[in-house]
Amino acid sequence: QLVESGGGLVQTGGSLRLSCTASGRTFSSLAMGWFRQAPGKEREFVTYISWSGGSTYYADSVKGRFTISRDNAKNTVYLQLNKLKPEDTAVYYCAADRQSPSVLPGDYDYWGQGTQVTVSS
Repeated sequence: QLVESGGGLVQTGGSLRLSCTASGRTFSSLAMGWFRQAPGKEREFVTYISWSGGSTYYADSVKGRFTISRDNAKNTVYLQLNKLKPEDTAVYYCAADRQSPSVLPGDYDYWGQGTQVTVSS
């Protein structure tokens, strides 16, 4: 089970930190990803991190503004959102992949319920 937290309302240029905590003892072996979905749009890839944290990858739209990290001792993955823009408004989902990290939502095995991020202009 994955549980996200940390979403909210923020002004343009502001910051938020999202957290996703996993239950179970296999978290350290899972690749983790963040996706987002805006109203009327498809779910889109944001970033992923390998099980060790040694490999990360970002969508061009968030590169240089968002940072993914993980703490395997706490079974938690984080997404630091900086320099937020109105177009970042979406429900943000974390996901876990039992194999290798991927940009495709269909490759992920477990999903959280999502947390809303709203950026006002």
